[in-house]
Amino acid sequence: MTVAIDAAGLDLARFLRRGDRIVFGQACGEPTTLVEALIAQGQGIGDLSAFIATSFSGLFTPETAESFSLSSMGAIGALRAMTKMGKLQVIPVHVSQIGPLITAGVIGCDVAMIQVSPADADGNHSCGLISDYVRAAVDKARVVIAEVNDAVPYTPGETIPASAIDVAVGVSRAPVEVMAAKIGETDEAIARHSAAYIGDAAVIQTGVGAVPDAILRLLGDRKDLGVHSGMLGDGLVDLVEAGVITNARKEIDGGMSINGALLGTRRLYDWANRNAAIRMTPTSYTHDAAVLGRLSRLVTINSALEVDLTGQVNAEQSGAAYMGGTGGQVDFVRAGARSPGGCSIIALSATAKGGTLSKIVPTLSGPVTSARSEVDLIVTEYGAAELKGQTLAERTRRLIHIAHPDFREDLDRAAHTIQQRGY
Repeated sequence: MTVAIDAAGLDLARFLRRGDRIVFGQACGEPTTLVEALIAQGQGIGDLSAFIATSFSGLFTPETAESFSLSSMGAIGALRAMTKMGKLQVIPVHVSQIGPLITAGVIGCDVAMIQVSPADADGNHSCGLISDYVRAAVDKARVVIAEVNDAVPYTPGETIPASAIDVAVGVSRAPVEVMAAKIGETDEAIARHSAAYIGDAAVIQTGVGAVPDAILRLLGDRKDLGVHSGMLGDGLVDLVEAGVITNARKEIDGGMSINGALLGTRRLYDWANRNAAIRMTPTSYTHDAAVLGRLSRLVTINSALEVDLTGQVNAEQSGAAYMGGTGGQVDFVRAGARSPGGCSIIALSATAKGGTLSKIVPTLSGPVTSARSEVDLIVTEYGAAELKGQTLAERTRRLIHIAHPDFREDLDRAAHTIQQRGY
């Protein structure tokens, strides 16, 4: 039987045990009231650990992490400061594998802390703003504590029955929002080169941020675009309202934008509320190779910290600084590159640190997130390098062409050996 508790009266010691492993809903589906309660009460319970894939709330800091240890798939959102202080344990994992790892007990889940909408007439709560691995955590946990937030939209798709919730904490507070990033000239240039690969009836996967937003702004003249993505922001609403996104020509899920996470503002959340034009699904659907393999004209758009001269992509670590994560990049890079009529775009600016550092590099300073055998298109503000099916020597030439001019001479010298011997 579900225990209903007011947030002010929540005593986690009633439900948690020393040494429990907690899994939080992530991104804008982060249960902020429950996070605050754990921060305040965690030390009194003792030896707690928690996992969250991404966080944008700002609640996790080196100071608040004294109440429990925290792990994640990367330093995404507001978690970057945690890695700088050595307070975040990073698990290198694709987001599509988090659910299966929870199910298998590899990522421990004694307690699931999630955010849901109020229940419908049938007693089902919508996962609201995040679905990805939520159901896997609910099914695995000994105790499910749900923040039932009346400000969370009831989005079609993944639901949690009231019977699966052990503790329901009623709240009324604005969920986490991710504001639109400021778009600069470099972002616009990258977007122009990227948008050239998105034609009518393309099915888009993208993230959020300045470059994805800039790309979406350039698609106003396209027809019958579709969406199948792990996350979406406010730019989706603009294109739907303009009649550009119809999902009318997708081979599956006609008329619906498929998504796993809403990362945006109240405008996006209100639009998604009980809107049959969107369906929130777990990563077992959004990222599944068999599902993605049924989509033609799939264009996937992802980012990177750096790319080496053979096309290897690092989206995680720059030198000693852990700045990103594996996320869903590998799943979508492979799917876009293999989709008939589609493509996979890795978009990044040519330089970093005020133009003093090239992002096209002879050798990666961090791990390989996407293998060169999977990579299709690399796009910077200087153009697009089509790498699929190209020799290593030709790849070096194409990547140097889209590097910043100030670094091309040095890159030419670094590429000499590859160009001479062919590998």
